[in-house]
Amino acid sequence: MEQILEQLPIVIPALNAGFLQTLKLFVVTLLGAVPLGLVIAFGSMSRFRPLSYFTKIVVWIVRGTPLMIQLLIIFYFPGLVWGHQLWGGGEAGRFLASAVAFIFNYACYFSEIYRGGIRSVPVGQEEAGLVLGMTRSQIFFKVTLLQMIKRIVPPMSNEIITLVKDTSLARIIALQEIIWAGQAFLKGSQGISGQIWPLFFTAVYYLLFSGILTVLLGRLEEKLDYFR
Repeated sequence: MEQILEQLPIVIPALNAGFLQTLKLFVVTLLGAVPLGLVIAFGSMSRFRPLSYFTKIVVWIVRGTPLMIQLLIIFYFPGLVWGHQLWGGGEAGRFLASAVAFIFNYACYFSEIYRGGIRSVPVGQEEAGLVLGMTRSQIFFKVTLLQMIKRIVPPMSNEIITLVKDTSLARIIALQEIIWAGQAFLKGSQGISGQIWPLFFTAVYYLLFSGILTVLLGRLEEKLDYFR
């Protein structure tokens, strides 16, 4: 116990730095994947069949392969095949590659949630809007979108909580997120080695972060309850 107390001033700042990287990846992924997912959903629902088929095939591939494999391909493929490291070097390059992989992966998952939410709105409402002289874009934003949001909050919440934990996969390309920081003290870092307890502390960070998000998303679902 005394040894742990002595090591805390070294371990906690390192874990905090790793968590900030995790939080940054989480936020960037959401900011990119939420709107991109809607674009992909429109592509898969397009009446232009080549676009619809192409989009559905891409979504099927992304959802059917591990995110870890996608990370490795996106990060290493340009350098190994083209002889040029697209992402640049250092931590910034690794973060950029991770962000691209996470955004595209989660956008594909979100697109299916969006598509299901849009399909769940009765077709009669769109027909009524057309009769009233509304354009399809007006019907979507003023009628369909609000009802879709209410329906997709629970499945989106599950995906967002999953994203919190999936950020740990970025360490496969040596992005120094929180688990990387905790594991470093097991292998040897800043004069500390052979210590597994920092990894248990990383679990606390994830639990607290997931707990806060669960509460916030639960409150959002309650506020959108007006459609019930």
